[in-house]
Amino acid sequence: MKNVLARVNSITAKVEKVILSLSILLMMINTTANALGRYIFNQSIYFSEELNQFLMVSVTFVGLAYAVRNGRNIRMTAIYDALSHKKKKFLMIIIAISTSMLMFLLAYEAYNYVMQLKEINRLSPALQIEVYLVYMIVPIGFFMSGVQFFIRFIQNLLHDEIYLSYDVIEEKDCDSNIGDQAC
Repeated sequence: MKNVLARVNSITAKVEKVILSLSILLMMINTTANALGRYIFNQSIYFSEELNQFLMVSVTFVGLAYAVRNGRNIRMTAIYDALSHKKKKFLMIIIAISTSMLMFLLAYEAYNYVMQLKEINRLSPALQIEVYLVYMIVPIGFFMSGVQFFIRFIQNLLHDEIYLSYDVIEEKDCDSNIGDQAC
C-alpha cells in the first residue's frame, strides 16, 4: 500500500509542478510583453487579460492540490489544538475522509459544468477558444485535491503519528513527560 501511495504522490507532484510552473511562467511572459507593448509601442496585447484570467484559474485549482499535498492548506485548529493525541488523530481521520469525499463531489460537479459549457460551444471573447478546454482544469484540480486528502486519510489510518499529507507529520507542540493535557 505504501508503494501505491508513494507512486500516486509522486505522479501528482510532477503534474502539479509542470502545470503550476508553466502557468506562472506564461503569466509572467504575457504580463511583461503586454506592459512592454503598451509603453513602448502604444499597443496592448488584446488577449492578455483573458489569458491571465485563464492562467489564474489553473494556478488556483492546481495550487489547491499542491497545498494539500504539502500539508499547507488552511486549517482551523482552535478546538483541535486543545485535544489529546488520540482525539486529534480521530478528528484528522474524519476531516481527511470527509474533505476527500467533498473534493471528489466538487470534481464531479465541476466536470458536469464543464461538459455543459462544451455542449453550448461557448467561446472566449478575445482568444476565441472553447471555454470548456480552459475550465477543464477545475475538476482536475478538485480531483487531485481529493486524492491528496484520501492519501492523508490512509496515512493516518496506517500510522500512529498525525499526517498532514503523504510525508508531512504534524509536530507535537507539547511535552508528555510533564503531563501536558494536549498530549
